[in-house]
Amino acid sequence: MRSGSKAMRSISAGPVLVAVIVCAVVVTTLVRIEDQKLLVVELAAIVIATLLAMKFGIADKVETSARHHPWIGRASIIVATLAVLSVLREDTFGLLMLATVLLYVTTCIGVTIQMGYAGLTNFSAAAFVGTGAYTAALLDARHLLPDPLILFSGGLVAVAIGSLLLLPVLRTRGHYAALITLAFGVMFNVFLDASDSLGGPQGLKVGGINLLGWDFSNDLHLFGYEFSFYVNYVLLASVVASLAMVLAAILDKSWIGIWLDAVRLDETTSAVFGLNIGRWKILAFTIGNFLAGISGAIYAKMAGFIAPNNFTLSDSLIIVSIVILGGIGNRWGVPPAALIVILLPEKLQFIQEYRLLLYAALVIGILVARPGGFLERRTRRFDLATT
Repeated sequence: MRSGSKAMRSISAGPVLVAVIVCAVVVTTLVRIEDQKLLVVELAAIVIATLLAMKFGIADKVETSARHHPWIGRASIIVATLAVLSVLREDTFGLLMLATVLLYVTTCIGVTIQMGYAGLTNFSAAAFVGTGAYTAALLDARHLLPDPLILFSGGLVAVAIGSLLLLPVLRTRGHYAALITLAFGVMFNVFLDASDSLGGPQGLKVGGINLLGWDFSNDLHLFGYEFSFYVNYVLLASVVASLAMVLAAILDKSWIGIWLDAVRLDETTSAVFGLNIGRWKILAFTIGNFLAGISGAIYAKMAGFIAPNNFTLSDSLIIVSIVILGGIGNRWGVPPAALIVILLPEKLQFIQEYRLLLYAALVIGILVARPGGFLERRTRRFDLATT
């Protein structure tokens, strides 16, 4: 026992600190860089550095360091986030993109719980994001609730709408369940387009967030510096994404995570051993939709305008692609994958219609090199050794 504790103490926190600093520098430069040649050089450098880190075991060392020094890792992430915000304080578009990436992270964590934990493939995630967004727009227009409750209501309404799919999802499995969610996503978009009460194809305007007297539409003035009002949304999206990550970690490390694994791997065997398959699928589906609804409500408030073309099937496919690219079932793979999938097409605007072709080729190349995604989920291990 003593030798084990000494080994744990011998593992340095240096790798995780260096990794956080490098990630902060990469994010900042990717957002701020405008020169096309420098962008290509940086992307190539990122790809080469990532492959080398995986080949020589550096990524494993970072993961081990983060596992043994969790609080140091969390504190360094908070400090790095504040540093990035201070550097980008006047970059309105860059802050908007960061907030959007973080909202995608929250939604994709929900899909990770559904798809990576319970094995429920959800091709209608954008529909649940849209449900939260339209809920926020309607409640905001009628001034029925304060903004914190409006955001929370976006998640609850998404759960309520998602309950309509529970029966068909529970009675099917595999590709058939996935097709049900795909059909729902298409139906939702058609319904928004045809509903005059929801603004039809013209969409709806939405007011900004006022959180306990804190107006998110105003610029911030701190320590003699002026920060764009989008910093407010980046901070809120960061908090929500962090809570989603913590929730996913709690589920994964608890007995609930083990039961969800069993349901995903073999429903028949799990049922034979007494697990209530429906209960755990409902739990995963509900949590995922709740996170998507809250993300949609924040997005609506941040964007100030929503329309049916914001929540199409292609958006759902982007969400699923982020989960797959990051590593199905690994929550830590979601942020870098979301950064690539959301930010990269915007930075490649200079090649116009070819940017999506290059982006798709990059994603395919990454998956060929890393079939399990950026951070492949490790097999769960049980240490039954006694001391």
